Amino acid sequence: MSNKIFFTPGPTQLFYTYQDHFREAIKQDVGSISHRSKEFMRLFQETRENLHQLLELTDDHRIYFTGSANEIWERMVQNLVINRSHHFLNGDFAKKFYDFALQYQKSPSKTESPFGQAYESMDIPEDAELCGITLNETSNGFMFPAEDIYQIKNENPDCLMAIDGVSALPAIPIDFNYIDTAYFSVQKCFGMPAGLGVWIANKRCIEKAKQMETDGMVTGSYHSLTSFEKYGQKNQTPETPNALSIFILGKIAEDMLRRGVSHVRNETVYKSTILYQTAESVSILDPFIKEKKYRSKTVAVCNVQNGSDTVIEVCKKKGWVLGPGYSDQKQNQVRIANFPMHSKEQVEQLCDFLIREFK
Repeated sequence: MSNKIFFTPGPTQLFYTYQDHFREAIKQDVGSISHRSKEFMRLFQETRENLHQLLELTDDHRIYFTGSANEIWERMVQNLVINRSHHFLNGDFAKKFYDFALQYQKSPSKTESPFGQAYESMDIPEDAELCGITLNETSNGFMFPAEDIYQIKNENPDCLMAIDGVSALPAIPIDFNYIDTAYFSVQKCFGMPAGLGVWIANKRCIEKAKQMETDGMVTGSYHSLTSFEKYGQKNQTPETPNALSIFILGKIAEDMLRRGVSHVRNETVYKSTILYQTAESVSILDPFIKEKKYRSKTVAVCNVQNGSDTVIEVCKKKGWVLGPGYSDQKQNQVRIANFPMHSKEQVEQLCDFLIREFK
């Protein structure tokens, strides 16, 4: 058994109960049951109910499963945008969602700031049908303040608010009364192998997709929002799904509910605080996000003096696997994940080591 602890920002350390749930899934033949069977419908319903409670969704929100979070960018553009979407860009993943809208020729507009810096304006065009915001930018550790999201929604009530929660949910709280649609994947805060995306959409989104289809627009094929909803009403999926991951996701959500979502979130804040305090006290590290208000609670990104290779290799020899910077910043930064499966003791031990080794 590996003695490594993965602080990588996804894939990351497996949730501490993952193996138990995996064994239980094998025992129950979850990987072999039909996706039209009563057994599957029960586990599908259980997973959706646990996630609904954990994320504190409203009664209007529905949950669907895809192959990845990236797929949901495409599904949102297909099902929820007729003419124009608007996007707040402050990192590579937000930009990729914008690029999907460009490829679909939806004439997207954007509000852009230098990566890692605050936006000068929260205004969006009056004709924007959907506003895309990355709650937590995994590429550079920029966190979009929730109160700014609520302000945008209050000022633009007719615009669908779409949230990228990939490295945020459920560790970062967000009030879904202000959110129409959101998405994440399981290889970050839920500590699972990649291969499952979760799409959340409310009734406004479903009604818009239905209207687009009535008007003759193509909203996708087997993975259109209306198809998801049609089968979802029966606790089924349009296609043969990743039943194993759906089962385990529901069990991990149940584990978090047992701990208490407020406990998970409070621990996230505590661990992020000591991570940034360590980065500020270690001579070779410097937090990339300068304003504390915008620092991610789940992915601490630091510039590294003389390059990231040394600190990554030194930590790896001790069993701590850190993530390199994203894309162009691979050699200049480290990214340290702080997800619910990373215990306070593990984070404290890592921070103590960094201080001793590099101060």
